[in-house]
Amino acid sequence: MTSASTTGGEEGIAKGSIGRAGFAWAVFEWARNPYYLMVVIYIFAPYFARDVIGADLLVSGDLDHLDPETAQSTANSRGQASIAAVTKWAGIIAALTAPILGAALDRGGRLKPLLGVFFALIATCSALLWFALPGGEGLPSWAIMTLLVIAYVSFTYSEVTHNAMLPAAGPAQSLSTISGLGLGLGNLAGAIIFGFITMLFILPAMIGWPFAQPQFGLDMERFEHSRLVGPLCAIWIAAFSIYFFRNARDPGTPGASWITAMREGTAALLQTFREAKRYRELLKFLIAHMLYADGMAALLALIAVYYSLFLGWGVLELIIYAIYASIFAFAGGLIGGWLDNTFGVKRALLIEIFLMVLTFGIQLSITQESLLFGIIENSKVWDSIVFETLSDLTMLALVSLVAISVTASISSSRAMLAMLAPPGRSGEFFGLYAIAGTITVWMGPLLVETFTLWFNDQRAGMASINLLFAVGVAVLISVKVEGKAKT
Repeated sequence: MTSASTTGGEEGIAKGSIGRAGFAWAVFEWARNPYYLMVVIYIFAPYFARDVIGADLLVSGDLDHLDPETAQSTANSRGQASIAAVTKWAGIIAALTAPILGAALDRGGRLKPLLGVFFALIATCSALLWFALPGGEGLPSWAIMTLLVIAYVSFTYSEVTHNAMLPAAGPAQSLSTISGLGLGLGNLAGAIIFGFITMLFILPAMIGWPFAQPQFGLDMERFEHSRLVGPLCAIWIAAFSIYFFRNARDPGTPGASWITAMREGTAALLQTFREAKRYRELLKFLIAHMLYADGMAALLALIAVYYSLFLGWGVLELIIYAIYASIFAFAGGLIGGWLDNTFGVKRALLIEIFLMVLTFGIQLSITQESLLFGIIENSKVWDSIVFETLSDLTMLALVSLVAISVTASISSSRAMLAMLAPPGRSGEFFGLYAIAGTITVWMGPLLVETFTLWFNDQRAGMASINLLFAVGVAVLISVKVEGKAKT
């Protein structure tokens, strides 16, 4: 691959500066990340679990022998299990194949055509989610789940390929800034789409404002606002990927054989494992990332449920929370780059994880009755349709710190790997980086489940996530870094 630090057009650019190629690299996340936010986390996945899988099970009569409360609980569990199955199979496929893809990227042909294929798969699968209707009226549930798996795996492949292009996006001293900008733009795009859906559909249906009824004739009873996110993300991907494909620097070798690259990449990957001692510090970092990233994944996946349970937040509150978090996540991407340049990547990463854990601990102290584990009594602050109490407003304020620290830590982690990876093998190690983020994805939820049952307390269950952060940080502290990764 061509070294970004010696590329003529951007040689000598000041530390933290971003050229056209760097900005194009960042725009890729503006185009892609809304799919993950809209479909995988906040809107489509809960709809599919609750209103398709769960509702169809209730209507089928299979649960008629149960009392209504137990039947509803069983239906919700089945829906959640279906989404978990999608994540599980997509994670298994990605974990087994992403490192091979990453190794091949360092030896194969142009990367942009590959990204074009992955983007096309994501967009096509996303558009077809419009046909995810309850009652078997649209595509069958197994077909929707298959689409979600294909899109999820393609999303992971696009991430590995895109990350492999980071060293070519600009000079080495600008990579942290470019990486942070990409994450920031991805979250900003999510916030914009969240706002669009809320103002045009959700609020008009709930309170008749700012419009008397949902716009464009959307039928809320047919869940068209939830299904719309699929086609909307497909259009967004198609429209905003153009700038990336026109301006991003492709480090691949024109005309190189992908078959040969795959064979040589697989052999090199096996050799990497055999040469573990040679890359001991980098592999220790990957282990640390595996642990603290799993803690972050569990935190992000379950914290909305925690908000709903302990503070009684409804759909509108959770959507506003998602918009709010996305805005501060944008800031987190930029702050992550600044922290990297100011303190060094490793120190910045430790600061970000510490802030995350501290904020999370304060969040666990908040209930509908009190704050700081009963020291401060909760009270009503004002009259509003949302966020009326001191607990609500305090939790919302803390959300901003979590969003900033999580996004900044992702940016710093990616930049640290780019700096530690051996020259010419960044794609290979970004493949291992992808595996480190998926291979133990079950560990966080397992800890939460086990501790919740042991102590019969949901806060104790959520607090168990900190075990992953603690061990991950301990391994991270032991990683020896030099030069730019340190200072």
